[in-house]
Amino acid sequence: MKTFNGYHLTGIIPARYASTRFPGKPLAIIMGKPMIQRVYEQASLVLDELYVATDDQRIHDTVMSFGGRVIMTSDRHQSGTDRCAEAAAKIASVKDKTADVVINIQGDEPFIRPEQIELLISCFTDKSVEISTLVRKAEPGEDITNPNHPKVILDSSGNAIYFSRSVIPYLRGAEISEWTSMHTYYKHIGLYAYRTETLNKITSLSSSSLEKAESLEQNRWLENCYKIRTAVTIWESICIDTPGDLEKAEIFFNKFK
Repeated sequence: MKTFNGYHLTGIIPARYASTRFPGKPLAIIMGKPMIQRVYEQASLVLDELYVATDDQRIHDTVMSFGGRVIMTSDRHQSGTDRCAEAAAKIASVKDKTADVVINIQGDEPFIRPEQIELLISCFTDKSVEISTLVRKAEPGEDITNPNHPKVILDSSGNAIYFSRSVIPYLRGAEISEWTSMHTYYKHIGLYAYRTETLNKITSLSSSSLEKAESLEQNRWLENCYKIRTAVTIWESICIDTPGDLEKAEIFFNKFK
């Protein structure tokens, strides 16, 4: 997919080596391949222009070894979005063409589906959309308490109101084990798309209080009055946060195939 509704698209996978919870995570082997390669191969099923953005030579060399495109970026970025902004600018300078929409594919989502990327991009059919992301409805009985899996509440137009590591909303008068059976809860899937102009603006903003409190950068955008359009995906995903998650990945991989 080179274009969508006339928009020029660029996919970027930010990947850093120095993860606090899982150093070297992009190079972790999942069923015989480095995780970054699995992410790249999945995203390339739908995106023609795709790059890994990294600050580490080991990741750079690994991407080159499997034939991927890679851009070296600063080691001082605080978020994947910041890394995407630098990479997008470098790509534009080399190609002499600026992307209309940049897609940020998380480097620790090795089982991302092409359908999810297409759904994310489809939000830009509405010309007022500046940022989009994906959410998934929690199933009745599903655990929604894990702080590593952010939750989000939406307005009537499908725009995000707030993201939290806590369970939101609080369902008064019921046991938490019953909440998903009594109310629709949305889990956030950390895949984003931005208009390039918007990407440049949000990465120039100072960190905000809600962003710092939750350690969720998207709250900074909301605090500064940017709207984030969501699309609901039916697909489950698995994010590799810790070495222990690699064990779950093998089970998920067999289902994924």
